[in-house]
Amino acid sequence: DNTHLSLPKHHPPPLNPPNTTTQNAPPPTQLTLPPNVTFTYIPPTGSLDLTVCGLPQKYDASKEFSSKKAVLVAVPGAFTPTCQVQHVQSYIDKLPELKAAGVDQVVFIASNDQFVMAAWGKANGVKDDSILFASDVGLEFSKSIGWDNGDRTQRYAIVVDHGKVVYADVDTERGSIAKSGAEAVLAKL
Repeated sequence: DNTHLSLPKHHPPPLNPPNTTTQNAPPPTQLTLPPNVTFTYIPPTGSLDLTVCGLPQKYDASKEFSSKKAVLVAVPGAFTPTCQVQHVQSYIDKLPELKAAGVDQVVFIASNDQFVMAAWGKANGVKDDSILFASDVGLEFSKSIGWDNGDRTQRYAIVVDHGKVVYADVDTERGSIAKSGAEAVLAKL
């Protein structure tokens, strides 16, 4: 099925809907998130205590994203310099603006396991599910779209609006969040 998100491998070009400025032009064709996209996460407990840990659960992104506007953000690794200082912080700082633009949830994924990802969320003061930290176990999703870098995800953002992919882009320059940071995503909403 050609309507599912399928991105070319190795430095893919941005996957943005084309601009249609002609009044009677048909709407741009939008891709849908493939079925069965799941991540593993530990639901927030409301506690920032790193020793308090819930049980791992599956997050069915295909199902969850079908009824909301979500931003899926992939980072190479939890607690790493660019990911921590720039990438996650950009979304925490811009969360009110993202919410005002209709975003219901931001989901960060990385190759780290769900326990590390949950601790990363707590270390960043996240107490609820407005921003989730999940594991792309085995890089299953990132590899399926060709946005992996060996044993880590590439740095990318995908905006899914009620199941439809409305923005997807990857940063190929080391340390850059020009295409996947919160400001880049806000500019496309």
